Amino acid sequence: MKKSIIACFLLVLVSCKKQEVTNPADAIYFGGDIITMEGNEAKYAEAVAVKEGKIVFVGSKSEAEKMKGDNTVMNDLQGKTLLPGFIDAHGHMVYYGKNLMDQSLTGVKDIPEIIKRMQSHIAQVPGDGWIVGMGYAPLKMKELRHPTADELDQISMDRPVLIVHASGHGGSMNHALMKLLHIDEKTVDPAGGEYIREKGSKKPLGPMEETALIDVRNQRPAFTGEAADKVIKGASEFWVSNGQTTAMECGLGLGADDISIVENAIEKKILPIDLVVFSKESATDDVVNAAYGVSESYSPKSTKNATKLLSKRVDLDKRYINRVRLGGIKLWLDGNPVMAWMSEAYATPPPGREPGFKGYGQIPDSLIFSFFDKYWKTNMQINMHVMGDEAIEQALRAIEAAIKKHGMSDHRPVFVHCGYARPDQIARMKAVGAIPSFLSFGLYGQGDEIEIIWGTKRASNGMAAQSMLKAGVPFTLSHDAPITPPMIMPLISVAVNRITSSGKVLGADQRISPYQALQAVTSAAAYQIKEEKSKGTLQAGKLADFVILDNNPLKVTPAKITDINVVQTIKEGKSIFKLSSPRAYTPVSMSDHHHETGQQKPLSKSQQKIVARLVQSAQ
Repeated sequence: MKKSIIACFLLVLVSCKKQEVTNPADAIYFGGDIITMEGNEAKYAEAVAVKEGKIVFVGSKSEAEKMKGDNTVMNDLQGKTLLPGFIDAHGHMVYYGKNLMDQSLTGVKDIPEIIKRMQSHIAQVPGDGWIVGMGYAPLKMKELRHPTADELDQISMDRPVLIVHASGHGGSMNHALMKLLHIDEKTVDPAGGEYIREKGSKKPLGPMEETALIDVRNQRPAFTGEAADKVIKGASEFWVSNGQTTAMECGLGLGADDISIVENAIEKKILPIDLVVFSKESATDDVVNAAYGVSESYSPKSTKNATKLLSKRVDLDKRYINRVRLGGIKLWLDGNPVMAWMSEAYATPPPGREPGFKGYGQIPDSLIFSFFDKYWKTNMQINMHVMGDEAIEQALRAIEAAIKKHGMSDHRPVFVHCGYARPDQIARMKAVGAIPSFLSFGLYGQGDEIEIIWGTKRASNGMAAQSMLKAGVPFTLSHDAPITPPMIMPLISVAVNRITSSGKVLGADQRISPYQALQAVTSAAAYQIKEEKSKGTLQAGKLADFVILDNNPLKVTPAKITDINVVQTIKEGKSIFKLSSPRAYTPVSMSDHHHETGQQKPLSKSQQKIVARLVQSAQ
C-alpha cells in the first residue's frame, strides 16, 4: 500500500514537470493589436513567434507560449500595434542620401531666401565642389518662377551652383556651372527637356526642365569613399525610422556615380534593410552589366573573389546580394504635375505656358515599345513615371503591343504616380495586370495648385484609389523620396482623408479606408515588387519584418492617423530602430480639418491669389 502511494506521488511529480520545448522560438510578440494584413478585412492575432529571422507561428497567445524556451525573448507590446514591415513601393534611396549632403530649400518663400540658404551652405562644401540645393517650389514662391543664372551668381561667381525643384523635374544653375559644362547658345535641348532661354535669343537663362536637368546632374562629381558610405547610411536611418524594412531606388543612374555607391554598399554590407533597384532607362546596360558582375563576384562558385561573402538570407531569395537586388527598369514618360502630359488642355496654363498647353511626353514610342518588347516576359519589371492620361495612354499602347506579340505574362508593370487616369484606361490597366503606385501625399502638398491647373474634375479624380478598388486593380502608396520625406503614415492619412494643405477635401469619392491604405504599403506593395511569398503579411514562413506603432491606424479617427509614431522597426527578427526622441519630420496635422463632412470648401484667399498670379503669368 505504501509503495503504491509513493509510486503515485512520483507519477504526479513527473507529470507536473515542465515539458521540454524541442524547437523553442527566439522571440514571441504579444500584448497588443497584431494585424496580420491577410485578406480584405482586418484580422488580428494574439501572438507572433519568430525563429531564425522568420515567422514560425501566428495565432493565440496560449499556443505561442508552447514555443517558449529558456532563451525565448517575450516582447510585451503593452498595447501598441504590430504590422508587417512597411515596403517602399517607389522611392529614391540613393538620390535621397545624396540630397542629405546638400542644402534643403524646402519651404522657401522667395528667391532671396534661396540665395541666403545656399550662401550658408558654401562652407560645408569642400574644395571646388558643386554647391547644390534641393526642394524649392516656384508656385509657392513670391516670384512664381525659377531663379535665373544671374540671381544664382550672387551665391558664387566662380563655383558651380545647382538648385533642384522639389519635384526633381526642374532646376536652375549659375553661369559658372554653365561654363564648366559648356552650356551656351549652341547647346541643343535634349529630347524630353529644355534649357529655358532669354526671349528672342538662344542664350540659356539658367532654369532647365526634365532631361536637361538630368543631363546636368549626371555630370556632378562622384561621391566616393566615406561620402559614399554616408549616402547609404544616412538615407537608411530615415527609412528604418519610418518603419520600412524594404527600400527602393527607382532610377539608378540619375547620377553617374549611383552604380558605384550601391556597389560600395554591397561590398561593405552597409544596408540594414533590403534595397530593390530599378535602373534609369538610359543606364540600363550599365546597371545590368554591373549587376551581372556583382552576381559573379559573390557566387559561391567564383574563384576570382573567394573572400567576398554573402549576407545570410533566411528567405532563400537568391535575387538579393548583401541586401540589394535588381528589380528592373524605370522610364519617365512625362513630368511633374504642372508638366503632366494630358489629352486635353489644362484649365489654367502653368507660368510661362500658352493657353491650350497639355504638357508633353519625354520619350518616343519607339523607345518604350522596344523596352516592353524586350523585357515583357523576363524578370526585369518595368516601372513608368506617368502623371497625365496621355502618358498613361502611351504606356498602355506599348504594353498592349507586347501582349499582342508575346502573349500575357506576370510582368506587373508599375504606373508610378498615375496622376490622372481616365475610366477607360483603368479598365485597360486591369486587363494588362498593371499596378498604379500613388504619391498620395502630393494631394496634400500640391492639391490646391493641381486643381487650379488641371481643373476640378481631373484633380478630384487624380490618384483614383477608390476607382481602382472598384475595378479590381491593386495599387500601392509611395513617397517618392526625396520629393516628399520617406514617411509612411502621412501617405496613409492623405489617401484616407484627401485633404489639401488649405484644408479642402479634394475628391471625396476617391477616399479609401485605413485598412485599404495599410494594404497599399504592406501586402499590395509586396505583390508589386514580386516578393509576396516572403513579405507583406504576417504568416508562418515569411520574414520576421515588423513595424510597431504607438497607435492602431484602424482605431483612431482618420484625422489622427498622421500623428501615429513608429516606435520600433524589426528586420528578420532583429530590432534596427527604436524611437528614443521626436521624429525628424513633424507630421502634418489634420486634426483641425473635418474629414466627416466631405464638403468642398471655397477657395481661400491664398488660393485666390495663386489663381490670379497663374492667370496673369499665362497671359
